[in-house]
Amino acid sequence: MNTTDWIGFIGVFQILLAYILNVIGKLKNTDLTFILLNFIGASLACFASILMQYIPFIILEGVWSLVSLISLIKYKAND
Repeated sequence: MNTTDWIGFIGVFQILLAYILNVIGKLKNTDLTFILLNFIGASLACFASILMQYIPFIILEGVWSLVSLISLIKYKAND
């Protein structure tokens, strides 16, 4: 595995970890940890997709990052 693969792997792992922890009831989708796992994970996966020049996943992960960033801003505004 090269550096791009590792960046993508870590990002996708974080997104999946957030999802699994939410499904089994360990994290709520309003928890800061959930939001950060999604934001950082999607950002890393987007970056890896940019490095690979794979447009469909750049769009997917870019939107995921943006939505997670909005959630983070809302979280901080209500803090």
